[in-house]
Amino acid sequence: MREIETGEKKLKIIIAGGGTGGHLFPGIAVGNEFRNRDPGTDILFVTAGRELETQILEKAGFRQECLLVQGIKGKGIKETLIALFKLPLSLFQSLSIIRKTRPDIVLGVGGYSSGPLCLAGRLMGRPVVIHEQNSYPGVTNRLLSRIADRVFISFEESRDYFPSGTILMTGNPVREVFKQEARPPAPEKGPLTIFVTGGSQGAVAVNTLFIEALAVMKEEGILPEVIHHSGYRDYERVQREYTKKGLKGLITPFIDNMREAYDQADLFIGRAGAGTIFELAAMGRPSILIPLPDSANNHQESNAMALVSSGGAIMLEQKNTHAKMLAEKIIELNNNRGLLVKMGECCKKKARPDAARDIADEMCRLTGRNPG
Repeated sequence: MREIETGEKKLKIIIAGGGTGGHLFPGIAVGNEFRNRDPGTDILFVTAGRELETQILEKAGFRQECLLVQGIKGKGIKETLIALFKLPLSLFQSLSIIRKTRPDIVLGVGGYSSGPLCLAGRLMGRPVVIHEQNSYPGVTNRLLSRIADRVFISFEESRDYFPSGTILMTGNPVREVFKQEARPPAPEKGPLTIFVTGGSQGAVAVNTLFIEALAVMKEEGILPEVIHHSGYRDYERVQREYTKKGLKGLITPFIDNMREAYDQADLFIGRAGAGTIFELAAMGRPSILIPLPDSANNHQESNAMALVSSGGAIMLEQKNTHAKMLAEKIIELNNNRGLLVKMGECCKKKARPDAARDIADEMCRLTGRNPG
């Protein structure tokens, strides 16, 4: 690997966290920002070693090490005791990784592995920064903010939960492919293309609600094109329901090229995770958002409001939404293509295309290097 052009030694970075694509993808976006600046940058991801994490990181071409760690919140007594037993082990693992890797800086992106690794980085005297994707911070990031040199936030609503002197508003980094210009949504004629997903792990409730709404639309003679990302655990059931109800659509358990799916879509239907919000904004896609009802402090509803308040999205509460209601909203938008276009334009105004760059610049400053 070559040294960076200033003659300094190559930058070594650890990015810790994961559990879901929503945590990993912002870290990957920052990692790619550094690799674009200097291919010699040494980047290591530290995760909990889940299959999804490994698949995503292998695809992105990043090295990975895994910690013996798991979450505590919402677990039973037995699982909580096991998780507590693993905590000191994961800290020892993290200290070993820090000693071996000798990173210039540690970035925590949320998730179980972020905690022990960032704590180990601080104990070993390394600069530590964290990124919070959601409007309401997770437990790990709220704790880590007390020892972090910088806290990058995606939504203004999360500012009150962190020490004021450390905060930098950046938005949520999206992968480079989402920065390419997308086609305008909503053709004047012909069927709409709807992209429905429950996130990287799928969502049974969203799948069921949409299938039932699609059946209602079929009875009304409205036949949209459908890209349905079901998630692995619900894939076979979704297939059976489409067949049973005589519905048509492209059903897939996982989507590798999310950018292409967004680009084909005229309307998005799904959850309101932070990654989804900023990908929709980057692509300028109108949406019907159904926030996860049991998300911490209802943060997905708060996330969704960022687009709803701008005119770029419609929000439906899962507990108060039935198939006919969702079908009526889709038919309303199908019959008013101009509104879909306007929603896409409003959504686009919320994009933060330079989030990864801003985070990388600040990380460079904290290591005594010139940004850019």
